[in-house]
Amino acid sequence: MGGEVIGKLHERLVAMAQEHGVVKGRKMRVDTTVVETNIHYPTDSGLLGDGARVLTRTMKKIEKQAGQLKRKVRDRTRSVNKRVIAIAMASRYKGEAGEQKRKEEYRRLLRLTRQILNDTKRVMEEIASRRKPSLRALREELARMGDRVRQVVKQAKARIFDGVMQLPGKIVSLFEPHSEIIRKGKASKPTEFGKLVQLAEAENQIVTHYDVFEQRPSDRELLTEAVVEQGRRLGRVPQLVTADAGYYAQTHERALQELGVPWVAVPNRSTRSTERKKKEKSRWFKKAQAWRTGCEGRISVLKRRHGLRRCLYRGIEGMKRWVGLGVMADNLINIGKALVGARA
Repeated sequence: MGGEVIGKLHERLVAMAQEHGVVKGRKMRVDTTVVETNIHYPTDSGLLGDGARVLTRTMKKIEKQAGQLKRKVRDRTRSVNKRVIAIAMASRYKGEAGEQKRKEEYRRLLRLTRQILNDTKRVMEEIASRRKPSLRALREELARMGDRVRQVVKQAKARIFDGVMQLPGKIVSLFEPHSEIIRKGKASKPTEFGKLVQLAEAENQIVTHYDVFEQRPSDRELLTEAVVEQGRRLGRVPQLVTADAGYYAQTHERALQELGVPWVAVPNRSTRSTERKKKEKSRWFKKAQAWRTGCEGRISVLKRRHGLRRCLYRGIEGMKRWVGLGVMADNLINIGKALVGARA
């Protein structure tokens, strides 16, 4: 099942919860979190080492299936591993001497990687005319991974020798290239690698819908669409909408009022307006914000109990499936609790 199918199943589950009176859609709280992909912490040397290992392994498979190539595939992984270890050791030394040693080791590692990429190109050209399905599949895998390794070479060279940190098409994993670098300001984990996920929640802790974003948007772009989506699913606009300060935008408040939402509790941390400050100190606003914090608790439960801390499926479709299944599992538990409480 793909992510779209899981999304349809979740939508049906929410509809069933509404039929049984578990959720009515009068209130809505929304928040975002990061679901990390199953990758190791990315470093330039680590990515180059991964690339050398995978390319060499794939060429060895091709060599075995093709019978014999014009030139035997040379295994440079031992030399690459030595360079990766040497870079790690050089990183311990501070100052100009340590930096020069690190750059020299990176030059050697990049030279080895280019040699492996040249071997990759040669092997692909040699088997281009072969019609064996397994060889064709291996050739496609080799081409795909070769493109990713070339990107890693490009970004490593730019960072180490030119000091360029931001590069178009930057990847942090050869195996999960869709992973993004996300900084949400957490003290415990300032940088995360994965995908941004949005959760919208109504009464009885029921997640009415979720979004897995293929490219990270700003939180302040999301609020109106989230309210419209909940309205579409539950057939009514919520009376109360609350979110954290990252969602605040005056345009959203106006749009929600036009949709018919009378109570919008999203704080504006940069306001100087006396009237706005008075509104944020009002009883209903504080009560709404107190209810909003429950969304952070829901995210914590999803991560601890349902595995949303780290996605173990591969690819963006795997991420959508993983998140959807976790949300559905949590909703089933909360629907059951609400129904048992109602009968008692």
